[in-house]
Amino acid sequence: MSLLRSPSRGAATSLVRPIKLNRTTRSRARTGQPLGPDRDQNRHTRTALAISVLIALTLMAVDATGRPDSAVEPLRIGAAEVFGPLEAGADAAVRPVTDLASLLVGSRDLQADNTRLTDENAGLRAELATGEVDRNRLAEYDALAGITDRTGFKLVNAQVVAIGPAQAFRRTVTINAGTAEGVKTDRTVVNGAGLVGRVLRAGRHTATVLLVIDAGSVVGGRLDRSMELGFLRGNGSLGADGRLVLDLVDPDSVPVNGDTIVTWGSRGGSPYVPGVPVGTVREVQAKAGDQSVTATVEPFADMTSLDVVGVVTGTRQPRGTSGGAVGGAQ
Repeated sequence: MSLLRSPSRGAATSLVRPIKLNRTTRSRARTGQPLGPDRDQNRHTRTALAISVLIALTLMAVDATGRPDSAVEPLRIGAAEVFGPLEAGADAAVRPVTDLASLLVGSRDLQADNTRLTDENAGLRAELATGEVDRNRLAEYDALAGITDRTGFKLVNAQVVAIGPAQAFRRTVTINAGTAEGVKTDRTVVNGAGLVGRVLRAGRHTATVLLVIDAGSVVGGRLDRSMELGFLRGNGSLGADGRLVLDLVDPDSVPVNGDTIVTWGSRGGSPYVPGVPVGTVREVQAKAGDQSVTATVEPFADMTSLDVVGVVTGTRQPRGTSGGAVGGAQ
């Protein structure tokens, strides 16, 4: 006996429900016509679309005149009255957000501009400061070139890179030129103003210069007015009171305030070449116990602001003169 049973007719009838058709659909079904929209409906739809487009074009043409008495002006006014408050409310709601975004963007831009301007100002200040140094240095190089043109001295230009410690009891500076550049011991050192000193020691790329104001320095000098000879000794002071003391060879000769003193010169131009300006007589004192006098001389070269100097490495013998006695430093 089979366990599967065919569904009864009543059950099949309950599963399939009849579809209700209107009269037109039933008529089309009996005659075999399609059940979709008919051609009349499609025609009505196209006609309505064409009329809508025509009305829209007509309104656009009428509104294009822009006249106050335009037929669509009342519609425009009504739309503005209806949608205007809505637009204002939306703008009021959105404005804080847009303003905050603009503020953040503007703040970042201002910060970037401030950083850029700060860097530019710092660069300009540095350029201005170094510009003054460069101009002064160029002037000193020009002055050394003038010495070469006037005297024929061969110079090795150098810069002062260090100053000797005070506790060493020697007034010295270090320059950035040495034997590799032609600098040798016991060579005259000058700057654009006058005599600086002599080379005490020379390394390969640096050298130590004994300043003319050192207490152990002795330089042969000559009064330019009377051509009288004497010896200049430093007082050992590096500051504004750094001076030289002049003792003339002839005790009867008396220097005058304002007299200029130049180097007497050494045999072979070492350690001092002749004719280098040394300083000016500022004071004349009588020696105790005899009739001779001494003179205080202010050096032309400012020993506290030395920068560019020249080391004399060769000389040209001036016409009508001969090498003088040695007036070197000890």
